[in-house]
Amino acid sequence: MTNDDEIKTPEVRQSNTGRKLSDSQSDESKALAEIMRRGIRKNGKFREKLTDYSHAFARGEKFDAMKAEMIIRDQFKEQYGETMNQMRLCLKERQENLPETADRDALEYARMIEPLIRDGDTMPFYRAYDYVGGALAEKLNITEAGAKELMTTAYRKVEGRELYDFGKALEKKFIVPERNAEQQAREAKPDLTRSRARA
Repeated sequence: MTNDDEIKTPEVRQSNTGRKLSDSQSDESKALAEIMRRGIRKNGKFREKLTDYSHAFARGEKFDAMKAEMIIRDQFKEQYGETMNQMRLCLKERQENLPETADRDALEYARMIEPLIRDGDTMPFYRAYDYVGGALAEKLNITEAGAKELMTTAYRKVEGRELYDFGKALEKKFIVPERNAEQQAREAKPDLTRSRARA
C-alpha cells in the first residue's frame, strides 16, 4: 500500500455509510461510483445503470438493492463532491450554454479524425470518433454524446456532407486494405507450416 492509498482510504471512508463498509465493499462501491461517473460523462444518464449495478452489488451481501444504491450514491458524492444528478445537470446546463467558440472547436476536433484513421497506428472510424469526441467533451465540459453531436452538426454545416460517411470512406481507403493484408498473412502462415511439415 502506498502513502497515497493510506491517505485516500480514510478520506473516502469518512461518510456515515463508508465507515460501516468492509474493505471489499468499500472497494467495490468506489469502483461502481467510477462506473456511474463514466456513464454520466458519456451520455448524461445514470438511472438504469445504477439500478442494474445496485442489484448486482447487493447479490451475495447482507443488504438489499436499495441499500446498495444508497452506498453507491454516498461513495459517488464522497469521491466527486457532488451527487450524480448534480453532475448530470451541470453537464446539461453547459451543453445548453456553450461558449461562442463551440462550433469552431467542434469543427476543429471533427477534422482531427482523418489523421487518426489515415496515419501511423491507424484506428477505425468508431474509435477515432469516440477518442476525439471525448477530448472535445473534456474541453467544453459537456457529455461525450453532446460533443459528438456538435462535431457532426458543425462538419455537416461547413463541409456539406456527413462526418460518418466521410469517416467510413476513409476507413475503407486506409483500414480495410491493411486489415485484408493482415488476414491474408494469417491465412498464409498455416500453409507454410504444413508445407514445412511435409518436407
